[in-house]
Amino acid sequence: MSSAHTAADGTADGGAAPRAREVSLRPVEPADLEFFFAFEQDPEASRRAVFPSRERERFMTHWQNRVLADPTALVRTVIADGEVAGNFVNWEADGRWQVGYWLGRAYWGRGIGTRALTQFTAQIPHRPLYADPFASNTASVRLLERCGFRRIPDPGPEHGLAPGQVVLVLEQ
Repeated sequence: MSSAHTAADGTADGGAAPRAREVSLRPVEPADLEFFFAFEQDPEASRRAVFPSRERERFMTHWQNRVLADPTALVRTVIADGEVAGNFVNWEADGRWQVGYWLGRAYWGRGIGTRALTQFTAQIPHRPLYADPFASNTASVRLLERCGFRRIPDPGPEHGLAPGQVVLVLEQ
């Protein structure tokens, strides 16, 4: 008889995390912003996304005045087994429809991102959709590829990429 121990990352003995039973999307509620802020403060998540954590006021101002105030954006909260797990955003920038997302670390590796992105892209009427993660964020790149995004081999300067970013596109 053996017993499992839970590692700091929420997995049993550091192994695979349990798959979420239910994953859904809903419109963002004001209280969700506190979860999103906490997820962004995770140093490992910030490192992988190559995105520095913002102080609270700056974060909240951005979300309230830019993300949620954009009438063309589709913004959703990811709910996994009844808990706020992250967010997905679709917005137009320079004539291209972008997709971005952030999941809390406790929700990584549980099939949540794949299920949520599949649901999210089904809600978006326009194509193509673009995402531009950093190549070093291999989990994010794999998530996009699993959901049908394909890498653009040599994206031009019109994509405005930082060194290390890649562009993936979903055309259907």
